[in-house]
Amino acid sequence: MEISKRLRPAVCRFAGCLCFVLLLTLALRAQPAASSAAQVPALDFPGMMQPIPAAAAFHDPGYFVWCGTMVQGDDGKYHLYYSRWKITDGFESWVTRSEVAHAVGDSPMGPFAFHDVALPARGNQFWDGLVTHNPTVHHFGKKYYIYYTGNTGDNVVMSTLNWTHRNHQRIGVAVADNPGGPWKRFDQPVIDVSVDPKAADSLCMSNPSITQGRDGKIWLLYKAVGRANPLPFGGPVVHLMAVSELPIGPFRKDLTPLFTVPGSAFPFEDPFFWYDAKRDLYFVIMKDNHGIVSGTGHSTLVLYQSKDASDWVKATHLLVSDLELRWKDRPVEKVIALERPQLTFNAMGDPIALVVAIRDGGSDSYNVRIPIAPQK
Repeated sequence: MEISKRLRPAVCRFAGCLCFVLLLTLALRAQPAASSAAQVPALDFPGMMQPIPAAAAFHDPGYFVWCGTMVQGDDGKYHLYYSRWKITDGFESWVTRSEVAHAVGDSPMGPFAFHDVALPARGNQFWDGLVTHNPTVHHFGKKYYIYYTGNTGDNVVMSTLNWTHRNHQRIGVAVADNPGGPWKRFDQPVIDVSVDPKAADSLCMSNPSITQGRDGKIWLLYKAVGRANPLPFGGPVVHLMAVSELPIGPFRKDLTPLFTVPGSAFPFEDPFFWYDAKRDLYFVIMKDNHGIVSGTGHSTLVLYQSKDASDWVKATHLLVSDLELRWKDRPVEKVIALERPQLTFNAMGDPIALVVAIRDGGSDSYNVRIPIAPQK
C-alpha cells in the first residue's frame, strides 16, 4: 500500500522513535550483569570474619596438621582434607612424609573427626609416591576433585628441608564419585615442569588453586620455581596460570610470571584463587611472605583482584588477616604462622568459612575454620 506524501514525515518520525526504543531496550538488556556487579560491595574479609568457636580448631593427635580444604557432600556432611605427618619426624619432614588425610563433620564449624587417609603413600616409583600435600577440593559436575602437590625422592627424613623431595614437587589431581573416595590417581602429574631450563617453572611447582571461570573453563594458579638462581633453592619463586576445558586437563600454561615484586625473589605463596560471579571478578587471597605489600613487615594474608585473571591489582580491602586469631571464648591470640588460606562457599557462592593453617609456638600445628558472615 502506498503512503500519502502528507503521512510520510509522521511515519518516518514514528519509525525513528521505534528504532531508538528497540536499541535502548537491547542496550539495557545487556547491562544487568555489569550494573548488578557494580552494586555489590567490595569484599571486606576483616569485616566479615567472625569470632572462632573452640570446635573450629582441628587437631590430629600425634601429627602436624597443615593446609585445610572443605566441601559439603551429597550426604549433607562436611568433608575436610588436610596434610599431616608425624610430630616425631620433625616439622621439616612435611616434604618427605606428608599425606592427605580426610576428616568428617556435621557442620562447617565442626567438630571434625579423622576418617581415613585420602591420598596415602604408594611407592617411590610414582611421581607422587612418597608425599601428598597442599590439597584443594572441588566439586565439578558429578565428580569430586582433589588437586594437590606430590613428590618422590630418596625418602630420607632430615632436620632441615630435604631438597631432593622439594625439587621433585609436581601438581596432580585425584578424582572420586563422592567425598569418601576411593580416589583415582594418575601416573602423570596434571602440571609438570617445563623442559626449557629458562622457564619460570623449570625446577618445581606447588600450591595449586583452581576455579571455574566465567568462560566455564578450569583455571589453575600455581606456585612455580625456576632455575635462574642458585640451587638447591632455585628461583625466583613466582606464580603461573594454566587453563583447561576439563578438570583433569590437559592444561595449557601461560608462563608469564604473576604477582612479582621488584627486588623480591619470593614475595608471595599459598594462593587461594576463585571467580566471584556476583562481582564478575577473579580474586586471590595469598600470603604476603614478608609484609612488603601489606606494610606490616611480617607475614600477612592479602587480597588481589582481576577482571581477566591476568592483570592483578590490590583489592579495595587489601589486608585479609594479620597473625592473630579472634576466639569466641578467649582473648585474641598472636600466632607465629597463619598460612594456606582456603575458602568454603555455600550453594549461593558466598564464602562461609576461611580455613587457615596455624603454628602458635607449641609442639604441633593445626587448622582453623574462621566463620564468615554475609557482607552487609
